Amino acid sequence: MELSQILGVEAVRAPLKATSKKRLLQDLADMAEQVYGLSAEAAYKALTEREALGPTGVGRGVAIPHARFAGVSHVVGLFVRLEKPVDFESIDRQPVDLVFALLAPEAAGAEHLKALARVSRTLRSEAICAKLRSTFDPNALYAILTETKSEQAA
Repeated sequence: MELSQILGVEAVRAPLKATSKKRLLQDLADMAEQVYGLSAEAAYKALTEREALGPTGVGRGVAIPHARFAGVSHVVGLFVRLEKPVDFESIDRQPVDLVFALLAPEAAGAEHLKALARVSRTLRSEAICAKLRSTFDPNALYAILTETKSEQAA
């Protein structure tokens, strides 16, 4: 799965000025409504319920909030670069500034897991994260995220 299959350039925002985890999740839900026509209320509820199970801050300033809920027909993504890092209760206790959210249908088992694995692999790369942190231009951020696999593997 390529990130370009789940993420459009219109779903990339920077700099986002969220000042808390709660506000960030609300902003992501609002983006899901604006970009994908999803219910912001349902997206926010699903994201906060998933966070209650355990934080999705994976470390090194990266968070991958994700949730399944009715109303979304296929896996979609949202990416934001925060203006200032916020506490996300990450496993390494570091605040996050790079956030890739995934929203999936309730029945999307394998598709959701493939998307999550792809995002995780991409954002595990220190080189890619450094490139993402070097710009607030949404088009440049999108280009960095959707480079070919062979370039990302290097």
